[in-house]
Amino acid sequence: MTRAGVVRIVAAVVVAAAVVAGVLVWRAHRDRDPYAAYCGLVVDHRGLISSATEQGATTGLIAALPSFRALQESAPSDIADDWGVVVTAISNLQDALSAAGVDPATYDRAHLPAGVTAQQRDAIDAAATRLDSRETRDAMTAVDQEARDVCHSPLVM
Repeated sequence: MTRAGVVRIVAAVVVAAAVVAGVLVWRAHRDRDPYAAYCGLVVDHRGLISSATEQGATTGLIAALPSFRALQESAPSDIADDWGVVVTAISNLQDALSAAGVDPATYDRAHLPAGVTAQQRDAIDAAATRLDSRETRDAMTAVDQEARDVCHSPLVM
């Protein structure tokens, strides 16, 4: 075999090894992607969240709470605190409405249902104010923006 033939064989082996190494590195990186599972859940829950939020602001957010909790549990560290704010605010409102025995879809502060005490009304008001706070709105914006930027899928909140 000529020297040129040996050089071509060595070059081919080097290129093949580089390609195999590149594929292995890519697979290892893909498997360690901290966003992969989270983004999968974003896509899985996007339809449920969209359908729930079509029910109205309060009712929709409460209906979407199981999806929000699933996303919070899977959230990468850079967005985990924001998910905590969102889930806590919605949970607190749900708890206050439940404690008063009222349906979120029909609750009207101006016409309180029979049996709702002033203390229960105040708890609902406080939870609703927290849900509408700048901190909660900013957190909702942050989790939606993260889904758009990293997962390329809006949450539609």
